[in-house]
Amino acid sequence: MELPTPESIKKRRMKLGLTQSALAEKANVSQPLIARIESGDVDPRLSTLRSIINALDEMEKCKVTAKDLMTSQIISLSPEDTVDKAVKLMEKYGFSQLPVIEKGVPIGSISESILVQAMGSEDISRISTSKVKQYMDESFPAVSPRTDMGTVSHLLESYHAVLVMELGKVVGVITKYDIMRLLK
Repeated sequence: MELPTPESIKKRRMKLGLTQSALAEKANVSQPLIARIESGDVDPRLSTLRSIINALDEMEKCKVTAKDLMTSQIISLSPEDTVDKAVKLMEKYGFSQLPVIEKGVPIGSISESILVQAMGSEDISRISTSKVKQYMDESFPAVSPRTDMGTVSHLLESYHAVLVMELGKVVGVITKYDIMRLLK
């Protein structure tokens, strides 16, 4: 068995987005000890090293990423589609919002709340035949498939959905429902 170096421990911890304190808590050691090990000031006992490595291994298994959360089937609209089509898609799939994508690039979004607001001040029959681009809101934020669940959750506090993009292409979408499925 090859023993990890102080640099490899620090690199693994950083990759997981853990603080020294969080790693120390998981490994049942003190934060100053983690700091001293990572700086190379101290050679830990084998049992201490084993606790740290086990904690890192466990955290790597538990790390949930955008790729784990996303729905790969992307139901989207073009800015030239009608609002009627948007409503039918929302109804069919049970969504309250949809991304608007043009030539593979997200350019906006449309949601039930935007349409309900419009219905309060405009002729309903005119809204139905209007183009999506007339009622479009800003695009949903985009993340890479490797983005951690904490970042995605934070974005979902302010947005209806988060798009997952890889190599400039939308490969998935995440909504609050997708996060909630983890509770099952």
